[in-house]
Amino acid sequence: MDEPSLPTWDLVLCTVGRREEPARFLDSLRVQTHRGFRVVVVDQNDDERLAPVLARYAELDVLHLHAPRGLSRSRNAALPRLRAELVAFPDDDCAYPPDLLERTARRFAADPGLDGLTGRDLDPAGRGSRAWPDEPRRLSTANVWYHGLSAAVALRHDLVARVGAFDEGLGLGPGARWAAAEEVDYLIRALKLGARVEFDPDFAVEHALRARGPAALSALGREEGGSVGYLLRKHGYPRRAVARMLVRPVGGTALSLARRDPARARFHLNTLRGRLAGYASRRPEP
Repeated sequence: MDEPSLPTWDLVLCTVGRREEPARFLDSLRVQTHRGFRVVVVDQNDDERLAPVLARYAELDVLHLHAPRGLSRSRNAALPRLRAELVAFPDDDCAYPPDLLERTARRFAADPGLDGLTGRDLDPAGRGSRAWPDEPRRLSTANVWYHGLSAAVALRHDLVARVGAFDEGLGLGPGARWAAAEEVDYLIRALKLGARVEFDPDFAVEHALRARGPAALSALGREEGGSVGYLLRKHGYPRRAVARMLVRPVGGTALSLARRDPARARFHLNTLRGRLAGYASRRPEP
């Protein structure tokens, strides 16, 4: 049951080129047990394909915005319009379990010192996009790499106001040099401000796993690796931390070769190459 004492939500949904997937997400909101939410749809399409989709959800509180293409750019377009106590950034192809907003809101209501939560993604069979931890833990600048997923990040509005805009050099879309890790950068900046952010495995969104062939897997390693290398340089990580982040894909390459998995070995090798390229890139101005 909904309670007036539970904090409210702004759900920032950035989308381009899709109709069915955003509709599936909105369907999942129709059955939420906590009704104190608004959906801020940031539409990056050049046409009005979303208009008839959104018209089917007149019972939901939807703010329909338009923005140029680019994930970080479109999220930044929504930030000045936020008004709720909690903010989340769902992917346009995910869905929320019926009690997700209520459970997560209760967690924030019960712990006033909690500034943010991160969670995981699971497909209908319970498989995640990575080997997510089974136990809650507090985020730090050392472990944030393995506990951040943009579709499962919830932050208090006052923390979002303090952190500010997303880095538009990160994230999918034109104008971004690095195609991933915009949420990791945002979390690092929050942690540097002293925010208390925790990973909670119970904060799980429904997300279908993408099947990737060898070529796509290799490209993914290069893209994600480049973003990580860029962030290591941007945030001035110490040499020991940089070395650890370079050693991990080396170990992954060796292990994959030992298992006779050349596709996974190429993924790890391209991850290493990407991290080196990202770290060697010019450090951005503060």
